[in-house]
Amino acid sequence: MQSISANILTTLKSGKDQLGGEAIDHLSAFVQSQLLQDHSFMNKSRESDLYYTSFGWMLCLVLGIHLDADKMAAYLSRQHEDDLDLIHYAAFKRCELIFYLHKNGRVLTWLKNRTKQQIKELNDFKHVPHQDKCAPYTQFIWVSLLEDTGNKLPEKRKVEDDLGQYRHDAGGFMNNSDGLSATTNATTAALSVLGQISNQKYEKAITYLKSMQDPSGGFKAAASAPVPDLLSTATALYVLKCYNEKPGYPALEFIEAHWAESGGFIATLLDDKSDVEYCFYGLLAIGSALTIN
Repeated sequence: MQSISANILTTLKSGKDQLGGEAIDHLSAFVQSQLLQDHSFMNKSRESDLYYTSFGWMLCLVLGIHLDADKMAAYLSRQHEDDLDLIHYAAFKRCELIFYLHKNGRVLTWLKNRTKQQIKELNDFKHVPHQDKCAPYTQFIWVSLLEDTGNKLPEKRKVEDDLGQYRHDAGGFMNNSDGLSATTNATTAALSVLGQISNQKYEKAITYLKSMQDPSGGFKAAASAPVPDLLSTATALYVLKCYNEKPGYPALEFIEAHWAESGGFIATLLDDKSDVEYCFYGLLAIGSALTIN
């Protein structure tokens, strides 16, 4: 089975392959505009950010944007990995992996010829999402990190027991075990993790996920959300693709509506600023929407 990162990379490449040359140039120009002198990528505040760099470097890998290997190596050498929280530590390890792929030219052999890396234990991190090591998004980041570093995944029963605390009666998953409602992103995170450790279908969670789609084609973050957004749409379409499930409505028009004149993608139609994270979600959404059987 492909790792989560490998599957994401393949989906991004599928998204790129659907674009014409002018569209690729437009998107690439925006991505390059977010690249700083040290080859890191800027966040929404236009500051160097390791988390955004992991998105930017992956987009460069997919779009064929040249990065200087020496600058990449220097940037990685300046990071203090022992001080990072789980999300930034995982971003750092993914950047190391992208650097390896960039340097060795192995775009589709994501983990081939790489040895297992020693990494921190989950309990060693002072900060994890929602300050809960068992929550769906924390588990998603942790499993992705284990795969990216060649480490063994947790036992199926333990993962299912941990995530079981976050199941909602509606069928989806919650971000907090004492939450009141399920959310799209908690459900996509849980389904991604479960898909890596089990062959089960998890029909109730998939049904909930489909119910979050608006007739416009976009997915809402939760039933109470006023409008659908691109992040929820990209992750939902990606997970449905992984489970060979079709959404209820076509999504391409919704995705294209969130492609701004700047060349980047925006979170919702109420936003006017783009960044590399949402370029990643935009391309992932296109690749997922067009590869669902």
